[in-house]
Amino acid sequence: MKLTCRCCGKKFESEKIGPPFCSERCRLMDLGAWASQKYRIAGAAVKDEAQKQNDSDEE
Repeated sequence: MKLTCRCCGKKFESEKIGPPFCSERCRLMDLGAWASQKYRIAGAAVKDEAQKQNDSDEE
């Protein structure tokens, strides 16, 4: 199956089904982008535990 790498755009051949990355480097670059919050999923903001604690302290 011919795929295009999501990170660098390189076309490559792959037999496995999964996220289309041409190399371990591209896979890790994509993971790093998610970890640094470069990519985000649209939706309502979610409060973290510190924000929830501050809200309850103010009441």
